[in-house]
Amino acid sequence: MEQHRVRAAAPSDVVVGEVRYAPLKSLWFLGMAGTALIGGWLTFSWTAFAVFLLATATVLLFGHSLGSHRKLIHNSFQCPKWLEYVLVYLGVQVGLAGPLGLLRQHELRDYAQRLPDCHDYLRHGRSMWLDAWWQLNCNLHLANEPVISIEPHIAEDRFYRFLERTWMLQQVPVALLLFCLGGWPFVIFGTCARVTAGVFGHWLVGYFAHNHGAMHYEVRGAAVQGRNIRLTSLLTMGECWHNNHHAYPGSARLGLKSGEWDPGWWMLCMMRCCGLAWDLKLPDDLPPRSELRSLKDTTGNFSYGSMVVLAFGGRVECSRTLMHSGLPTHSKGTQP
Repeated sequence: MEQHRVRAAAPSDVVVGEVRYAPLKSLWFLGMAGTALIGGWLTFSWTAFAVFLLATATVLLFGHSLGSHRKLIHNSFQCPKWLEYVLVYLGVQVGLAGPLGLLRQHELRDYAQRLPDCHDYLRHGRSMWLDAWWQLNCNLHLANEPVISIEPHIAEDRFYRFLERTWMLQQVPVALLLFCLGGWPFVIFGTCARVTAGVFGHWLVGYFAHNHGAMHYEVRGAAVQGRNIRLTSLLTMGECWHNNHHAYPGSARLGLKSGEWDPGWWMLCMMRCCGLAWDLKLPDDLPPRSELRSLKDTTGNFSYGSMVVLAFGGRVECSRTLMHSGLPTHSKGTQP
């Protein structure tokens, strides 16, 4: 916590607050959702639906998972600056917030969840329907706002500051391009439906990832534990392995166990092979955490350190990635 971007005068600063309706936030989501539902019904075509699938997968993989989360927020890998800008721009296309705003939201929630108690808004601690209303239409106003310090090379970056001021407007160039390519059906499915799916899906996965699912690790003393949401790995580009992420926030790899598919990690490995990414951090590269405890694997998977790799023709085959992943049964900083 000493290295965290958030500083609070007292632990109660992340507990006491009021959830208030946020008109612009609500209008943004409900407007996109309403247009997607009504317009989608009136203009549906399989081609437009394919545009929705391709556009959504692109911004979730390259934008949200790699650009916003694993790079901008956690700096879990390095890449050329131009590529970082492209990835973060695609992250803005998800429609959640500007890059700096998203970073602040993430850091406050992460900091609060590590403390013994925090406001229910920050921990997805109410009923599913109330949490949906809160997260999609409201903002939390804490009585004593903690100080969030973002590194100058991010906070003062001109490109990021420009995106922060104009993040909603950044949907316009994409919408114009889609209109030129396929008219209103492409705009509705490639912009409105994509934003709706991104924003709603972000809340839905976040709710389940803090309330339901398997756990490999426990962060002792934390207000809420992350959960792994199986069967959603491809839909979330690997972001569903949230218990793993709570344990090792700085790891570029989120799917740490056998069978935990992580498309974001796969893409990073391909980028590394092309010389577009390097210094990919894994759990063993992170500082030990005394509060982290390994739990018995509740999913029936073996950890990488004890996994028996299938033999072909009497020989044990192991990919280079696994051999050099540095993932033992009990990683540094955990206690069995």
